[in-house]
Amino acid sequence: MKSTNITWHEAQVTKQDRQSLTKHKSAVLWFTGLSGAGKSTVSVAVEKELHQRGIHTYILDGDNVRHGLNKNLGFSPEDRTENIRRIGEVSKLFVDAGVVTLTAFISPYREDRDMVRELNNEGEFIEVYVKCSVDECEKRDPKGLYKKARAGEIKGFTGIDAPYEAPENPEIVVETDKQSLEESVNQIINYLIEKNYINA
Repeated sequence: MKSTNITWHEAQVTKQDRQSLTKHKSAVLWFTGLSGAGKSTVSVAVEKELHQRGIHTYILDGDNVRHGLNKNLGFSPEDRTENIRRIGEVSKLFVDAGVVTLTAFISPYREDRDMVRELNNEGEFIEVYVKCSVDECEKRDPKGLYKKARAGEIKGFTGIDAPYEAPENPEIVVETDKQSLEESVNQIINYLIEKNYINA
């Protein structure tokens, strides 16, 4: 069943009003990359730095969201697309609320990430490619998922027997197998300052 007889209600308080209150722009920092690349680690560190600077933030983490909002979804291509669609809609709401939103999802399909970009206004979607070789991700294997995938216990695992489509023109690329966490965080913060999302 699809929703019928619904009407969009305009708010009296606008996104610009909320940004005026927080004194910074809002946007979604969309962290994408292989499992084990460091998406959660980098996004958590970036949020901590932003919070210390007085920026209103919120992280939507892949595993956390699957505990609640998306707990009815699996890892088929269709479910992955729906997972990202829902997160895209939620992140758009956070941006409208004046919050700098950080998302940490593998989001392996370029088309799905582009769909989320289209949901947002120009400049409000910042794609952060957390680049790391499959070999390094597999060495790290913080959740033991690569080991399970190699053993055939997990099917359709991104980077092993399911594809990952790397971003073609991301706003930011951090290479976590070549950079320190501090360097990655500084690179992202400097981008936000240079592009006038936040003040120095």
